[in-house]
Amino acid sequence: MAASTYFLLVAFVALVISQATASDPSPLQDFCVADIHSPVKVNGFVCKDPMAVNADDFFKAANLDKPRDTMKSKVGSNVTLINVMQLPGLNTLGISLARIDYAPLGENPPHTHPRATEILTVLEGTLYVGFVTSNTDNGNKLFAKVLNKGDVFVFPQGLIHFQFNPVHDKPAVAIAALSSQNPGVITIANAVFGSKPPISDDVLAKAFQVQKGTIDWLQAQFWENKPLLTDNIE
Repeated sequence: MAASTYFLLVAFVALVISQATASDPSPLQDFCVADIHSPVKVNGFVCKDPMAVNADDFFKAANLDKPRDTMKSKVGSNVTLINVMQLPGLNTLGISLARIDYAPLGENPPHTHPRATEILTVLEGTLYVGFVTSNTDNGNKLFAKVLNKGDVFVFPQGLIHFQFNPVHDKPAVAIAALSSQNPGVITIANAVFGSKPPISDDVLAKAFQVQKGTIDWLQAQFWENKPLLTDNIE
């Protein structure tokens, strides 16, 4: 075999193997309903005995057609998540969804999902949405768009993104699908200024290039304990 042909064969085999090991394995069963109360700790949840599974494991009377209260939120939004914790049948399926209600001038503030890509569909109203790229030699680029009813926008996994209702007299509603049974969320302001214990004001003052007094003031503000995309099913 010619050296060049042998090299190409080896490269092809290496590529196939790398792709196989880099992706999730194919399901080996029809479903793996989460046993939420199992004492066994794994990356996710162990499977419930298939003989004990019933239709309710795949069902949730979530009332997602009902408006949510946005008045109690300082940022003017309410996120209702359906993930594996509410719907055990989602376990291992790599999908979840959320209804987001926005008050007039309300927002879903900058945050990131470490384990999921998000696709957002506007059901009612108008939203200004966007995401920011990771660090590059040219800085962090913003991709933003104004969405109207029926429009769709994608937020890539792990990137900081936001949604804002720019209308002062009308609420907005959106549905988001996420590519994980448990996408996770990090709200940027809460994480940076509201962590417990707090991050040193020396660290943050240096990072933001401001006086420590400004950081102390920010850390003294009331940061909502309930993060975005929590289990607030009503």
